[in-house]
Amino acid sequence: MAELRPSGAPGPAAPPAPAPGPAAPPAFASLFPPGLHAIYGECRRLYPEQPNPLQVTAIVKYWLGGPDPLDYVSMYRNLGSPGANVPEHWHYVSFGLSDLYGDNRVHEFTGTDGPSGFGFELTFRLKRETGESAPPTWPAELMQGLARYVFQSENTFCSGDHVSWHSPLDNSESRIQHMLLTEDPQMQPVQTPFGLVIFLQIVGVCTEELHAAQQWNGQGILELLRTVPVAGGPWLITDMRRGETIFEIDPHLQERVDKGIETDGSNLSGVSAKCAWDDLSRPPEDDDDSRSICIGMQPRRLSGKDTEQIRETLRRGLEINSKPVLPPINTQRQNGLNHDRAPSRKDSLESESSAAIIPHELIRTRQLESVHLKFNQESGALIPLCLRGRLLHGRHFTYKSITGDTAITFVSTGVEGAFATEEHPYAAHGPWLQVRRPFFFSPLLSNSKALFSSSLSAASY
Repeated sequence: MAELRPSGAPGPAAPPAPAPGPAAPPAFASLFPPGLHAIYGECRRLYPEQPNPLQVTAIVKYWLGGPDPLDYVSMYRNLGSPGANVPEHWHYVSFGLSDLYGDNRVHEFTGTDGPSGFGFELTFRLKRETGESAPPTWPAELMQGLARYVFQSENTFCSGDHVSWHSPLDNSESRIQHMLLTEDPQMQPVQTPFGLVIFLQIVGVCTEELHAAQQWNGQGILELLRTVPVAGGPWLITDMRRGETIFEIDPHLQERVDKGIETDGSNLSGVSAKCAWDDLSRPPEDDDDSRSICIGMQPRRLSGKDTEQIRETLRRGLEINSKPVLPPINTQRQNGLNHDRAPSRKDSLESESSAAIIPHELIRTRQLESVHLKFNQESGALIPLCLRGRLLHGRHFTYKSITGDTAITFVSTGVEGAFATEEHPYAAHGPWLQVRRPFFFSPLLSNSKALFSSSLSAASY
């Protein structure tokens, strides 16, 4: 639950600190913890005339057992820039994805050189309707929903990411039903006593625009949105009343997307999905047939090294024009950070069950004769993207199960470091399957929504 109040109003008293952190400036020790004070400072730089904006505040803080990870969402009135085609709008800023307190009550304090907490806060810009005197509060709940996902999965966001929401963001009949993420155009990164914080802005998009971002890349679609004032303009302001996609407003933009896909392919290298695979070369091991070899009574899970390689596989695809190489397995990481994208305390594909991990050396890579792939409808609809946007450009694409450690990676003949080979195109390392087949390069198959052959089949569920 949340309440609306001015940001200067006192909130619930903080509990005793679990562990001592860096000392806060004395004048702000009680009401303004150092991390909070640093972000407020950036807001005050941008809005000096609004020192006490309205806030949506979690009644019971997350660190007291409440359901909402964000302590506060501040709401500012931004006059825009008429000369630059930027309309007046409401500007929302979250507090809580970064480390506000530095005493380990929410985030582990790891020093000042890395990210603070998850390393970012969310922002959102909503077009102000005529006669609207107060900001709508639904964006705060939207931001809480994204924050809950980050806290529960410990997956982080970076600029160019997309979020498939499948529902109007404001629960209306709007066509704005998904989100892209980009750097906030006005808010600058903040160095807090507990690490660096950047500001990622949520941008509402239509389904067709989301699909274009998946087929090509999020940054490319964001640039197109900036060129269309009614669809976002230079500051990417969301208008929930927008009834047309950018491709309906300007049909030539579709040609730019198609050319981009043909030239660049897609920089989406993988997704979390509902997926599974069966080894048809051998009988099922049990009724559930998890396709994992059991050692003793423990089902085998991905080792930390395997998980690291899958993580790197997905992250590398976030880079435009990334090299078609499955990264080597890294045994050490610097402070848990990866330098290819925004740092995080835990990356996207870390195994959820470390207790049953079997050492990497005990897992044998198996060559399979035939496999059966299973995807839900949304995941299966991305197979043309896998073919046209990735494999035809000599790259790779990974489906990582959202319900377990299963992963399916399609690799082309141009990808180095894969354990699936031309001689053995289907290979498994525990629950991680790799598929490598030259026939994927057929232009006819690149437009197909399902794959079938004598030894490879796909189904939806």
